[in-house]
Amino acid sequence: MAQDSGNPAPQGQAPGGGMGRGQGGGRGWGGFMNGRGIIGTVTEVAADHFTIKNELGEIYTVHFGVNTRIMKQPPQRMAQGGMRIPPQEIKPAEIMVGDVIMAGGEVDAAAKSVGAMSVIKVDPARAREMREMQANFGKTWLMGKVTAVNETKVTLQSPVDNTAHTFVADENTSFRKRREPVTLADVQVGENVRVEGAVKEGVFVASSVTVVGPPAAGGPAPREGPPPQ
Repeated sequence: MAQDSGNPAPQGQAPGGGMGRGQGGGRGWGGFMNGRGIIGTVTEVAADHFTIKNELGEIYTVHFGVNTRIMKQPPQRMAQGGMRIPPQEIKPAEIMVGDVIMAGGEVDAAAKSVGAMSVIKVDPARAREMREMQANFGKTWLMGKVTAVNETKVTLQSPVDNTAHTFVADENTSFRKRREPVTLADVQVGENVRVEGAVKEGVFVASSVTVVGPPAAGGPAPREGPPPQ
């Protein structure tokens, strides 16, 4: 497998945590919060909660109170001197139906609710970018936790759509781990990866794979089949 010897871009990180794009661009909706919150479009505004619809079409209630930090994300073009401007405090009334928000806090998947510690109103340009990224998920990029490695075929479980996906590596695939060039043999089950590539003849072929998280506690699970050459 090819090794990429260039300097990697910093790993993206969403305001509420979670994996971002390895090249600093937009992120898929599900990958933003990585289990620590939810993202969606506001469908209802009330005195103590917002109702939102996520990318899967699920309706969640975002509860907020006096201790919830409510902010808005400034446009990227407002960066000063190369530094990004942090989210700015706003009032709940400044969030309206149709806005995209990120709610960080405890998610109750059964009750479809979030006890929000923070709510961030996403800049409209970034919201459009997120929707475009979501539309391209599985076509030009993948993200998730590696569940199996079988020769050059890798299976991962993605938080973007809560579904298993597979990709294959070839002689042109580059790999990175902790900003260092590696090979497929260094990718372990349990690690989180970001994959760029394209679908060819019904198979997702990776052009680059970046390890963006450590394996789960207890060490990696054994690989399937012989180690890749």
